[in-house]
Amino acid sequence: MVENQLTNLFKGIENQSIAVNLLEESIKQNRIAPAYLFSGPQGLGQKECAIRFLEGLVLEGSENKEVRSRLVKLNHPDLLWVEPTYLNEGKLIKKSHAKDIGIKTKTLPKIRLEQVKEIKSFLSKKPFESRLGMIVIEDVEYINESAANALLKTLEEPINGILILISSRKEKLLNTIKSRCQEIPFKSINKSILKDYLMSYESTSLITKYQEEILLLSKGSPDLLKENILFLENCPIEILEEVQKRPSNYLEALSSAKKISEKLDTEEQVMLINFLQEHFWLTKNCSFTIKRLEKLRTHLLRSIQPRIAWEMALIEISELN
Repeated sequence: MVENQLTNLFKGIENQSIAVNLLEESIKQNRIAPAYLFSGPQGLGQKECAIRFLEGLVLEGSENKEVRSRLVKLNHPDLLWVEPTYLNEGKLIKKSHAKDIGIKTKTLPKIRLEQVKEIKSFLSKKPFESRLGMIVIEDVEYINESAANALLKTLEEPINGILILISSRKEKLLNTIKSRCQEIPFKSINKSILKDYLMSYESTSLITKYQEEILLLSKGSPDLLKENILFLENCPIEILEEVQKRPSNYLEALSSAKKISEKLDTEEQVMLINFLQEHFWLTKNCSFTIKRLEKLRTHLLRSIQPRIAWEMALIEISELN
């Protein structure tokens, strides 16, 4: 294998030398683990690295624009790309497609048992063009309990394939799943570099006012930075202003809970919780409020009815006043 082939394979992947070096060594030494866990804040190049790594496996370390294009477009016959889904009118809708087709839901997307069964079936078939079947599971922390147990069984069995799990919250995964994967860590970029990214956006009053919150929320990821800016720009201003003040009585708590549950979908509500935790930490350092918001996030992730979950949380927070 020619050394510069590997160099070209991961060309353009910046600020992730540890991850790239580990993947290059796997290919160079032909020591491919049955499962990898790409960990770290989302948007740091995990998906791109997964594509390049699989390209290298298909071509034994070489690069090929046609193969890469097919992998990127998810039309390679030996690749199955799995992501969290919504259940809509009896059909599973991928998270990445939901907003494109205008689906708004009050539940969070999940990786489901049916999807893990599809993985098992895919791996049972002989690859068409590659020596291994290739599975990528994006946002694997969204896996539900039955699917997690089924995935663990799949990882425990010898498989004619390779699995790449991508997670920004690896602590949410079963320890037994993590222990069966080789971890590839993706590191946050330097805060000063991220601040330069922030300055490249058109300055608005919101960006100026919440600059520190945005930087903390973005965890060193340019993709998260963009996502958080879009969220703040599109979140109804009355909701942002109300929840920062914290309700002073039960009626205000109930009113805010109603607005939040009606005007924001569940993913947006989780982003609001993230924002509020950073905001209160920066401005008030109220440990009870921050911990109660974390409990609220857990309730939303467990599919407790959002309005009820917000009512309970905001009433408890109002009792501090």
